[in-house]
Amino acid sequence: MSAYRTVLVGTDGSDSSFRAVDRAAQLAAATGATLLLATAYSPMPERERLSAADRLGDLAYKVQGSTPAEDALRAARERAVAAGARDIDQVAVEGEAVDVLVRLAKERRVDLVVVGNRGLNSLAGRILGSVPASLSHRSPCDVLIVHTTEKGK
Repeated sequence: MSAYRTVLVGTDGSDSSFRAVDRAAQLAAATGATLLLATAYSPMPERERLSAADRLGDLAYKVQGSTPAEDALRAARERAVAAGARDIDQVAVEGEAVDVLVRLAKERRVDLVVVGNRGLNSLAGRILGSVPASLSHRSPCDVLIVHTTEKGK
């Protein structure tokens, strides 16, 4: 039996995060682990929601569309299936990315968190902190930082 029973991967719908999804899905497939796809989101402010409803009239209340978080998870799931993952769960959680991933890792008893390296080599990442760097310090389990950006970025 694998040491990794549940693998959590964060995605924001970017190409970089999808490369992390690919790697996490390959690992989950190879070990028989459950793959948990997660995205963190910020809700649209009430004022913007009301403005959007005014522009759309009654349609805003009758049509249920997808959100960017749902779109990112749907695309990530397709990639995970293509990479061979079989047992897949997904969740969108309101909050900051690192906080969401740490909380999910604790609540779901995750064994491995997978994230891309985007932000590690940037000036902003060094000054403000990046998701992979912060997660590596706060995670309650192993963290795999996947090389997902082009060299030098």
